[in-house]
Amino acid sequence: MRTLGALTFENGTGRIALHGTCNITRDRAGLALSRELRRTAEAIVAALEAQDLPERINEADEPGERAEPVRNPFA
Repeated sequence: MRTLGALTFENGTGRIALHGTCNITRDRAGLALSRELRRTAEAIVAALEAQDLPERINEADEPGERAEPVRNPFA
């Protein structure tokens, strides 16, 4: 799990869930937050691109998060 402002990224077995809000102010703090948000999005894209992905996951196969370890794409 990673948190940026009040925006939380949760790494699950079948999806990455984003919850909350992220207010980017027009100042240096906002710029820093924007850069961290970009790095996080790029890490997610890189992790997905490195996998052999199905066209779509079957929602019926994902009733909830499983209790098995999952590599953290944010690390």
